[in-house]
Amino acid sequence: MIRKLKSFISDVDFEMKKVSWPTWDELRGSTYVVITLTMILGLYLFFADLVLSKILSVLL
Repeated sequence: MIRKLKSFISDVDFEMKKVSWPTWDELRGSTYVVITLTMILGLYLFFADLVLSKILSVLL
């Protein structure tokens, strides 16, 4: 069991060295994109819900 765990950790370490990590500037830019798109989607869903609820309240 311990031998398998050591092998697993060794394999994970080997694979993590292959990973291409983003720079801080790339990470910051990606974060801004995600936050901006999340806010846009949130506003869209808010207004769509508002309009649909007004339409349903008029119909019912």
